[in-house]
Amino acid sequence: MSAQLIDGKAIAAALRDRIALQVAGFRDAAGRAPGLAVVLVGEDPASAVYVRNKRKATLAAGMASFEYRLPADVEQGDVLALVDTLNADPAVDGILVQLPLPPQMEAGAVLLAIDPDKDVDGFHPVNAGRLATGIDGFVPCTPLGCVMLLKDQLGDLAGLEAVIVGRSNIVGKPLAQLLIAESCTVTVAHSKTRDLSSVVKRADIVVAAVGQPAMIKGEWIKPGATVIDVGINRTEDGLVGDVDFNGAASVAAAITPVPGGVGPMTIACLLRNTLVSAYRRAGLTLDMAAL
Repeated sequence: MSAQLIDGKAIAAALRDRIALQVAGFRDAAGRAPGLAVVLVGEDPASAVYVRNKRKATLAAGMASFEYRLPADVEQGDVLALVDTLNADPAVDGILVQLPLPPQMEAGAVLLAIDPDKDVDGFHPVNAGRLATGIDGFVPCTPLGCVMLLKDQLGDLAGLEAVIVGRSNIVGKPLAQLLIAESCTVTVAHSKTRDLSSVVKRADIVVAAVGQPAMIKGEWIKPGATVIDVGINRTEDGLVGDVDFNGAASVAAAITPVPGGVGPMTIACLLRNTLVSAYRRAGLTLDMAAL
C-alpha cells in the first residue's frame, strides 16, 4: 500500500475535544448544556448501535442527551406529537429521528415535522434549500465530515476535480453543494453514468457513497488522487467499503479506511451541529474558527 491512511478516528476525536471546550463556554454563558434529543422507533439492531454511540459521544462532550425509544408498531401520529413536543422544548437544541423508520411510517412526513432550526441532521427541505443557495443552515453530518477530512488532508480544495459516486439526499447531493462552495469542479455520478470508470479516473477527489461493496475498482483511481469511502457494507469478510481498498490504496495518495474513516466524523459533526444550534438559539456568538 502506498496511500496514506486518513485517520477519521483521530480527526473526529480532535473535533470532539474542540466541541467540548465550546460546550463548557456555552454552559457558563447560558446556564445549561446544549441538548440533543434522539428518537428511535423499533428495534433495528444497527440503529440501536448508532443511537448508543451518539448518546455516549453526546454525554462525553458535556451535552444533555434526551433519548426516546418507541415500539415498532407505534402510530405515526404519536411520533409526530413527540416531535412537536421536542420542537417546543427550550432544553432541546437538536432533534434527530433515527432512520430507517418502520414500513408503516412515512419518513418524509416525520422529518418535515422537525423544526428546521433544530434539524441537526440537516435533512429538512428548508436546510437543503439553505445549503443550495449559500444560506447558513444545517448540513448533513456525513458530507460535512467528508469535507473536513478532505481539508485536513489537502488544505485548499479550490480548483480540484471531484467525482462523487452516489446521488442520495443524505450524502451525494449535499456533498456536491459543499464541494462547489469550496470551488471544486464537481461531477455527481451514479449507476446509470456512462463509462463510470473513465469519469472516476479523471478525479483528484473520489467520494464513494453507493452502498455496493468494492464497486469502485483500484484501476479506476487516478494516481495521486484522494479517496473518501463512505460505504459501510456487511459481508462474509466483515465490514467493507464501496471502494476496493487494496487496489485503490496502491495508486491513491490518501484513502479513508472502513471502518475508522468517515463514520467517526459523522457523529462528531452531529455534535458540532447541536452546538451551533444551541449558540444560535441562545443568541450567543460561537467562534466557528475554533471548530
